[in-house]
Amino acid sequence: MANKLKKKTPPPAPDPAKLKEDKEAKVTVTEVVKDERTTKIAGAVSLLVAIFLFIAFTSYIFTWKEDQDMARLGVGIFTADDVKVTNLLGALGAYISHTFIANGFGLASYLFCTFFFVLGVNLLFGKKVYSLARNLRYLILGLLVISVALAFPTKGAEFSWGGATGEMMSDWLVKVTGKVGTTLILALAVLSYVIWRFNPVFKMPQRKPRTMKAAPPPPAETDEAEAEEMLPVYPFAKGDPGVLETGDAVEDNNNKLKNGGKNISVIMPKQQAVNEDPMIAFEVNEKEIAEDAGLVTAIPPKEINDLYAAGLMKEPLADEEEPATGEPVAEPVTVKTPRKNATPQDMELEIKQTVDDEIVDTEAEADMEDNDDAFDSEAVDDAGKANEEDEKVYPFTNFKIPDGDYEPTLELRDYKFPALDLLEAHGSEKIVHDPAELEANKNQIIATLKNYDIAIQRIAATVGPTVTLYEIVPAPGVRISRIKNLEDDIALSLAALGIRIIAPIPGKGTIGIEVPNVRKTVVSMKTLLASDKFQHNSFALPIAIGKKIDNENFIVDLASMPHLLMAGATGQGKSVGINALLVSLLYKKHPSQLKFVLVDPKKVELSIYRVIEKHFLAKLPGEEESIITDTKKVVYTLNALCIEMDNRYDLLKEAGCRNIKEYNEKFVKRKLNPQKGHQFLPFIVLVVDEFADLIMTAGKEVEMPIARLAQLARAVGIHLIIATQRPSVNIITGTIKANFPARIAFKVSSKIDSRTILDAGGAEQLIGKGDMLVSYNGEITRLQCAFVDTPEVDRVVDFIGDQRGYPQAFLLPEYVDEKEMEGKDFDVADRDPLFEDAARLIVQNQMGSTSLIQRRMKLGYNRAGRLMDQLEAAGIVGKNLGSKARDVLVHSETELEEILGGF
Repeated sequence: MANKLKKKTPPPAPDPAKLKEDKEAKVTVTEVVKDERTTKIAGAVSLLVAIFLFIAFTSYIFTWKEDQDMARLGVGIFTADDVKVTNLLGALGAYISHTFIANGFGLASYLFCTFFFVLGVNLLFGKKVYSLARNLRYLILGLLVISVALAFPTKGAEFSWGGATGEMMSDWLVKVTGKVGTTLILALAVLSYVIWRFNPVFKMPQRKPRTMKAAPPPPAETDEAEAEEMLPVYPFAKGDPGVLETGDAVEDNNNKLKNGGKNISVIMPKQQAVNEDPMIAFEVNEKEIAEDAGLVTAIPPKEINDLYAAGLMKEPLADEEEPATGEPVAEPVTVKTPRKNATPQDMELEIKQTVDDEIVDTEAEADMEDNDDAFDSEAVDDAGKANEEDEKVYPFTNFKIPDGDYEPTLELRDYKFPALDLLEAHGSEKIVHDPAELEANKNQIIATLKNYDIAIQRIAATVGPTVTLYEIVPAPGVRISRIKNLEDDIALSLAALGIRIIAPIPGKGTIGIEVPNVRKTVVSMKTLLASDKFQHNSFALPIAIGKKIDNENFIVDLASMPHLLMAGATGQGKSVGINALLVSLLYKKHPSQLKFVLVDPKKVELSIYRVIEKHFLAKLPGEEESIITDTKKVVYTLNALCIEMDNRYDLLKEAGCRNIKEYNEKFVKRKLNPQKGHQFLPFIVLVVDEFADLIMTAGKEVEMPIARLAQLARAVGIHLIIATQRPSVNIITGTIKANFPARIAFKVSSKIDSRTILDAGGAEQLIGKGDMLVSYNGEITRLQCAFVDTPEVDRVVDFIGDQRGYPQAFLLPEYVDEKEMEGKDFDVADRDPLFEDAARLIVQNQMGSTSLIQRRMKLGYNRAGRLMDQLEAAGIVGKNLGSKARDVLVHSETELEEILGGF
């Protein structure tokens, strides 16, 4: 207690001298911080940081693959002895770059460079050169917006474009709003950031003011009193729309004012006039000036000063710098307006230039391809030797695959594409027009419209192979329907067949009148196939159909259509059109990439392609003829294609692909196991030459599989080309039309047939012999079909047929009609011919699955199910377990052979 009661001794008083020294030390540190030199040093350091980050980030873009393993060590990268980095700034640059880009905000990290640059400039110069707070806001928002915008479209890429932060926020947005919503949100965010950051100016295009020349009135003598009563002459500033003077071009204004001053008036359009009374203002009435048939000339600025010197102008122009000697002075633009009583001969016809596609020198390219083939064959041999040494093994199987990409064309590596010499040049490469014919048609069109009080401002012509398009611009106030209703009257005045009026032309402010040419040009298939547009394109299934009116080659991708419906009256070019499509595909695709299923109820149109059966044709198993002509076999073929479609969708599902392109790319990259039924899938094109005959004989049995293929088959590479000569509603039903967005209409007999095919009129006005309308991508285009004669097709298919092909045609899955199997009792002795093959397949894979038999043996579901029932009766597989695979009761091939030998 005594110790607790003791008073604590107070601390010793601080030494005044020591306090003074501490205070001086603190003052010295504050002064150092506020010193100007310290600020400049900090600015230099900040600039160095900006440059350091920029170099490190840029080097990381090119060296991230080599440095990523080292950068993942973290801080250990500085202590490890065997660290080798390729970044220009060494281990520190690799570590910082990986932290900012891969683990941070991706390429948006470059914004840190701008921030440190702004900070360094401000500190170095000691004043606010740039706004630091504004740049900090740009940095924060830019990191969020840009990182997410880069991470969303590049998800799954090796390089982290948006960084870990961007990918995290992108995944969250996709989870909340979906991919479409995320796309819209990011597009709005990027646009908002650009507007907020740079504030761009959006302006609508403006038409330049017109200057027109008015007619000169008769000269009259005036005195000084009359000169004072004239309209005053006003000055204008540099850059104004201009000053108008009625009369001849200004040469000597003083003489003109003395001799005829009344015919001079200087006007400032839509601006307040500089007059003695400042409240008086007027505007130019362009309509009244346009009614005069004369010319309008702008007065140069120098002449205005001369008028002021003559005492006839209130004040001169503002002082301007005289143009340098020899510098050209812009002359005023004059525009001629049509007179009110102009005749058709007075209006000039503008002839538009047609497009001439570049013709590829196929002989030179063929020589280059031969050299490339020789090089590729050597490379393949070398690769084969290397692959034998180094092979990969799929897990859980004994199947070995070589390294390198799979090449489907190697099985027919000697295959040569047909040469263009097999085709003939039927027509001229360029279109030659008759000026007299164009002028006569122009005069007749203008005269016919004038008879009905319809005025036009301009007319132009585009000459095509068989049709010339006249584009007219009607005068203001003219109703388009009035011109549309004159279709028959214009045809009567021109004495031409097949006048077609397009009112208005989509995408243009004109009305089109299509008039057939007197001399028509034949479009050669050889010209289309030799064009650069066909030779060098990235289309999956390029088809050359014909030429437009402007002579442009119409070459599209059948895979993007994705199906094509052709219709037209007899003898108008459907068979030639089908041959053009098939020949263009034969010239572009390898047999391993494309197969045809040809249905020809007439038995004579497509029989010419029988020669290429082992190269390009597909058929049912056990059939001798590859060209299907029997209606019953057509039904089986269509249902077999539906089975093939389902099998392909199963393969795509297992491979995790959405379409045939992604699937084949995975298979070529050897990411799919052939032991599981995966294989390279060629495109299949179904061609039906006469669809109406099939509908009449088979009806729903044909329409239903056609509709099912049209709805689903495009994603798995099955495309349809259907042609018919009877375009009626009971043949081309709503189910068929809904799934055929791309349609071709040759000449038909009535407007009802045209509306049945195209949902629009116009096909009844065609002139035949390959003249067609194509509805594609929502637009209707008039074409002249490319002509390919039967002897040309013979030479092409014979050239292909003489080469080595596959052992047999491409086999479709077998289809057995369920109605034929009804009422038949199951008999083990009457087993399927493929029973033993199916049993061996099941025992080898130890998996009793019906879908396995379906895929591996290319069978339909019904036959595969019957095989599974027979295997169950034979004691090879167990009972049905629902969605699970059946148990395999035989575990070795030796035991299986004993069972099979007992039957």
